[in-house]
Amino acid sequence: MPLFPLNNTDLSDIRLIASDVDGTLTQNGKFSCDFISTLIDLQSAGIKILLVTGRSAGWVSALVNYLPVEGAIAENGGIFLQPNGTQDLLSSVPNLSRHRILLENTFHQIKKLFPNLHPSADNQFRITDWTFDVDDLSNDDIQAISTQCDLMGWSFTYSNVQCHIKPIHQDKSTGLLSVLNNHFPELNSQQVLTVGDSPNDEAMFDADLFPISVGVANVRHYQDKMLHLPKYVTQASEFAGFQELAQLLLKNSVLDDSM
Repeated sequence: MPLFPLNNTDLSDIRLIASDVDGTLTQNGKFSCDFISTLIDLQSAGIKILLVTGRSAGWVSALVNYLPVEGAIAENGGIFLQPNGTQDLLSSVPNLSRHRILLENTFHQIKKLFPNLHPSADNQFRITDWTFDVDDLSNDDIQAISTQCDLMGWSFTYSNVQCHIKPIHQDKSTGLLSVLNNHFPELNSQQVLTVGDSPNDEAMFDADLFPISVGVANVRHYQDKMLHLPKYVTQASEFAGFQELAQLLLKNSVLDDSM
Protein backbone atom coordinates (compact mmCIF):
# COMPACT_ATOMS: atom_id res chain seq x y z
CA MET A 1 0.00 0.00 0.00
CA PRO A 2 1.57 3.34 -1.04
CA LEU A 3 2.08 6.26 1.32
CA PHE A 4 0.75 9.49 -0.21
CA PRO A 5 1.92 13.04 0.45
CA LEU A 6 -0.35 15.29 2.50
CA ASN A 7 -3.60 16.23 0.76
CA ASN A 8 -5.40 19.49 1.42
CA THR A 9 -8.81 18.07 0.52
CA ASP A 10 -8.92 15.47 3.29
CA LEU A 11 -7.62 17.92 5.89
CA SER A 12 -10.19 20.64 5.33
CA ASP A 13 -12.47 19.80 8.26
CA ILE A 14 -10.13 18.47 10.95
CA ARG A 15 -11.25 19.38 14.47
CA LEU A 16 -9.16 17.00 16.56
CA ILE A 17 -5.66 15.55 16.22
CA ALA A 18 -4.93 12.33 18.10
CA SER A 19 -1.17 12.17 18.14
CA ASP A 20 1.52 9.82 19.33
CA VAL A 21 4.31 11.49 21.34
CA ASP A 22 7.74 9.82 21.03
CA GLY A 23 9.11 10.15 17.52
CA THR A 24 6.08 12.21 16.47
CA LEU A 25 5.97 15.22 18.79
CA THR A 26 9.60 14.86 19.83
CA GLN A 27 12.75 15.61 17.85
CA ASN A 28 15.75 13.45 18.75
CA GLY A 29 13.96 12.37 21.93
CA LYS A 30 13.15 15.87 23.21
CA PHE A 31 10.45 18.53 22.83
CA SER A 32 11.73 21.36 20.66
CA CYS A 33 11.42 25.09 21.35
CA ASP A 34 8.54 25.30 18.82
CA PHE A 35 6.54 22.45 20.33
CA ILE A 36 4.20 24.32 22.71
CA SER A 37 3.69 27.27 20.34
CA THR A 38 2.61 24.85 17.59
CA LEU A 39 0.05 23.23 19.91
CA ILE A 40 -1.23 26.67 20.95
CA ASP A 41 -1.56 27.75 17.30
CA LEU A 42 -3.62 24.65 16.54
CA GLN A 43 -5.75 25.19 19.64
CA SER A 44 -6.35 28.82 18.62
CA ALA A 45 -7.50 27.60 15.20
CA GLY A 46 -10.13 25.41 16.87
CA ILE A 47 -8.23 22.13 16.52
CA LYS A 48 -8.11 20.06 19.70
CA ILE A 49 -5.11 17.90 20.58
CA LEU A 50 -5.21 14.49 22.25
CA LEU A 51 -1.99 12.70 23.12
CA VAL A 52 -2.10 8.94 22.47
CA THR A 53 1.07 7.37 23.78
CA GLY A 54 2.60 4.19 25.09
CA ARG A 55 4.19 6.10 27.96
CA SER A 56 3.15 5.41 31.54
CA ALA A 57 0.15 6.92 33.31
CA GLY A 58 2.49 8.61 35.79
CA TRP A 59 4.63 10.16 33.08
CA VAL A 60 1.59 11.30 31.09
CA SER A 61 -0.28 12.75 34.08
CA ALA A 62 2.41 15.44 34.22
CA LEU A 63 2.11 16.23 30.50
CA VAL A 64 -1.64 16.86 30.59
CA ASN A 65 -1.21 19.36 33.40
CA TYR A 66 1.38 21.45 31.55
CA LEU A 67 0.53 21.20 27.86
CA PRO A 68 -2.34 22.84 25.92
CA VAL A 69 -4.11 19.52 25.22
CA GLU A 70 -7.58 18.10 25.86
CA GLY A 71 -6.16 15.04 27.55
CA ALA A 72 -3.96 12.01 26.98
CA ILE A 73 -4.43 8.30 26.46
CA ALA A 74 -1.52 6.51 28.12
CA GLU A 75 -0.16 2.96 28.03
CA ASN A 76 -1.35 2.24 24.49
CA GLY A 77 -5.04 2.64 25.22
CA GLY A 78 -4.99 1.64 28.88
CA ILE A 79 -6.04 4.83 30.64
CA PHE A 80 -7.36 8.31 29.78
CA LEU A 81 -6.10 11.29 31.78
CA GLN A 82 -7.58 14.79 31.69
CA PRO A 83 -6.13 18.14 32.82
CA ASN A 84 -8.67 18.34 35.67
CA GLY A 85 -7.15 15.23 37.25
CA THR A 86 -9.85 12.79 36.13
CA GLN A 87 -8.58 9.35 35.13
CA ASP A 88 -10.67 6.81 33.23
CA LEU A 89 -9.46 3.22 33.06
CA LEU A 90 -10.04 2.12 29.45
CA SER A 91 -8.83 -1.46 29.81
CA SER A 92 -10.75 -4.07 31.78
CA VAL A 93 -8.55 -4.92 34.78
CA PRO A 94 -10.59 -6.38 37.69
CA ASN A 95 -7.72 -6.49 40.21
CA LEU A 96 -4.92 -4.01 39.56
CA SER A 97 -2.52 -5.39 42.18
CA ARG A 98 -2.80 -8.94 40.85
CA HIS A 99 -2.60 -7.60 37.30
CA ARG A 100 0.78 -6.00 38.01
CA ILE A 101 2.12 -9.24 39.49
CA LEU A 102 0.98 -11.23 36.46
CA LEU A 103 2.59 -8.75 34.09
CA GLU A 104 5.90 -8.87 35.97
CA ASN A 105 5.83 -12.67 36.03
CA THR A 106 5.25 -12.72 32.29
CA PHE A 107 8.23 -10.44 31.77
CA HIS A 108 10.48 -12.72 33.84
CA GLN A 109 9.35 -15.72 31.81
CA ILE A 110 10.32 -13.90 28.61
CA LYS A 111 13.59 -12.77 30.17
CA LYS A 112 14.58 -16.44 30.58
CA LEU A 113 14.67 -16.61 26.79
CA PHE A 114 16.18 -13.15 26.37
CA PRO A 115 18.44 -12.54 29.42
CA ASN A 116 19.59 -9.11 28.23
CA LEU A 117 16.13 -7.51 28.48
CA HIS A 118 15.90 -4.51 30.81
CA PRO A 119 12.59 -3.35 32.32
CA SER A 120 11.83 0.29 31.58
CA ALA A 121 12.48 2.77 34.35
CA ASP A 122 8.87 3.94 34.36
CA ASN A 123 7.25 0.58 35.19
CA GLN A 124 6.64 1.80 38.74
CA PHE A 125 4.34 4.46 37.27
CA ARG A 126 2.37 2.06 35.06
CA ILE A 127 -1.10 0.62 35.67
CA THR A 128 -2.20 -1.55 32.73
CA ASP A 129 0.96 -2.72 30.94
CA TRP A 130 4.60 -3.72 31.50
CA THR A 131 7.44 -2.36 29.39
CA PHE A 132 11.05 -3.11 28.66
CA ASP A 133 13.55 -1.21 26.56
CA VAL A 134 13.59 -2.05 22.87
CA ASP A 135 17.40 -1.52 22.74
CA ASP A 136 18.99 -3.60 19.98
CA LEU A 137 16.34 -6.29 19.62
CA SER A 138 16.23 -7.71 16.12
CA ASN A 139 13.06 -8.22 14.11
CA ASP A 140 13.30 -11.93 14.82
CA ASP A 141 13.67 -11.27 18.56
CA ILE A 142 10.60 -9.04 18.58
CA GLN A 143 8.57 -11.63 16.66
CA ALA A 144 9.65 -14.37 19.08
CA ILE A 145 8.72 -12.21 22.09
CA SER A 146 5.35 -11.43 20.53
CA THR A 147 4.72 -15.15 20.03
CA GLN A 148 5.60 -15.87 23.67
CA CYS A 149 3.19 -13.18 24.85
CA ASP A 150 0.43 -14.70 22.72
CA LEU A 151 1.09 -18.13 24.21
CA MET A 152 0.81 -16.68 27.72
CA GLY A 153 -2.44 -14.86 26.99
CA TRP A 154 -1.09 -11.34 26.53
CA SER A 155 -0.85 -8.86 23.71
CA PHE A 156 2.43 -7.29 22.60
CA THR A 157 3.49 -4.19 20.71
CA TYR A 158 6.55 -1.99 20.43
CA SER A 159 7.63 1.51 19.48
CA ASN A 160 10.93 3.22 18.78
CA VAL A 161 11.65 3.28 22.54
CA GLN A 162 9.81 0.48 24.38
CA CYS A 163 8.25 -2.97 24.11
CA HIS A 164 4.86 -3.44 25.78
CA ILE A 165 3.22 -6.48 27.36
CA LYS A 166 -0.46 -5.64 27.72
CA PRO A 167 -3.95 -7.11 27.95
CA ILE A 168 -5.44 -8.56 24.79
CA HIS A 169 -7.59 -6.01 22.92
CA GLN A 170 -5.83 -3.06 24.60
CA ASP A 171 -4.52 -0.80 21.87
CA LYS A 172 -4.50 2.83 20.84
CA SER A 173 -7.49 2.61 18.50
CA THR A 174 -9.77 0.89 21.04
CA GLY A 175 -8.88 3.45 23.69
CA LEU A 176 -9.21 6.36 21.30
CA LEU A 177 -12.62 5.26 20.03
CA SER A 178 -13.87 5.00 23.63
CA VAL A 179 -12.60 8.49 24.45
CA LEU A 180 -14.06 9.99 21.28
CA ASN A 181 -17.47 8.41 21.90
CA ASN A 182 -17.59 9.47 25.55
CA HIS A 183 -15.95 12.88 25.44
CA PHE A 184 -16.21 14.15 21.84
CA PRO A 185 -19.50 12.72 20.49
CA GLU A 186 -20.00 15.80 18.31
CA LEU A 187 -17.10 14.80 16.04
CA ASN A 188 -17.37 12.48 13.05
CA SER A 189 -14.59 10.34 11.60
CA GLN A 190 -13.76 12.93 8.91
CA GLN A 191 -12.98 15.48 11.62
CA VAL A 192 -10.46 13.31 13.49
CA LEU A 193 -6.87 13.01 12.34
CA THR A 194 -4.56 10.35 13.79
CA VAL A 195 -0.78 10.80 13.69
CA GLY A 196 2.07 8.44 14.56
CA ASP A 197 5.35 6.86 13.59
CA SER A 198 5.71 3.32 15.02
CA PRO A 199 4.12 -0.15 15.12
CA ASN A 200 2.25 0.68 18.32
CA ASP A 201 0.46 3.39 16.29
CA GLU A 202 -0.67 0.87 13.68
CA ALA A 203 -4.17 0.52 15.16
CA MET A 204 -4.70 4.26 14.61
CA PHE A 205 -3.84 3.78 10.93
CA ASP A 206 -6.76 1.38 10.35
CA ALA A 207 -8.71 3.18 7.62
CA ASP A 208 -11.96 1.45 8.59
CA LEU A 209 -11.77 3.19 11.99
CA PHE A 210 -9.82 6.35 11.21
CA PRO A 211 -10.03 7.25 7.52
CA ILE A 212 -7.66 10.22 7.82
CA SER A 213 -4.26 9.31 9.24
CA VAL A 214 -0.75 10.70 8.84
CA GLY A 215 2.63 9.20 9.53
CA VAL A 216 5.65 11.40 10.05
CA ALA A 217 8.39 10.34 7.64
CA ASN A 218 10.19 8.04 10.08
CA VAL A 219 7.19 5.69 9.88
CA ARG A 220 8.85 4.41 6.69
CA HIS A 221 11.34 2.54 8.91
CA TYR A 222 8.48 0.19 9.87
CA GLN A 223 6.60 0.18 6.56
CA ASP A 224 7.17 -3.52 5.91
CA LYS A 225 6.30 -4.52 9.49
CA MET A 226 2.75 -3.16 9.77
CA LEU A 227 -0.56 -4.38 8.39
CA HIS A 228 -2.12 -0.90 8.56
CA LEU A 229 -0.22 2.09 7.21
CA PRO A 230 -1.13 5.78 7.43
CA LYS A 231 -2.98 7.26 4.49
CA TYR A 232 -0.49 10.12 4.20
CA VAL A 233 3.13 10.67 5.13
CA THR A 234 5.01 13.91 5.75
CA GLN A 235 8.27 14.82 4.04
CA ALA A 236 10.06 15.49 7.34
CA SER A 237 10.64 13.14 10.25
CA GLU A 238 9.55 13.38 13.90
CA PHE A 239 8.29 16.77 15.14
CA ALA A 240 9.46 18.53 11.97
CA GLY A 241 6.96 16.32 10.15
CA PHE A 242 4.21 17.18 12.64
CA GLN A 243 5.01 20.87 12.11
CA GLU A 244 4.67 20.33 8.37
CA LEU A 245 1.21 18.90 9.00
CA ALA A 246 0.27 21.65 11.47
CA GLN A 247 1.26 24.39 9.03
CA LEU A 248 -0.99 22.89 6.36
CA LEU A 249 -3.91 22.66 8.81
CA LEU A 250 -3.35 26.24 9.97
CA LYS A 251 -3.19 27.43 6.35
CA ASN A 252 -6.53 25.72 5.70
CA SER A 253 -7.96 27.42 8.78
CA VAL A 254 -6.87 30.85 7.57
CA LEU A 255 -8.38 30.19 4.14
CA ASP A 256 -11.67 29.10 5.75
CA ASP A 257 -11.79 32.25 7.86
CA SER A 258 -11.24 34.47 4.82
CA MET A 259 -14.10 32.94 2.84
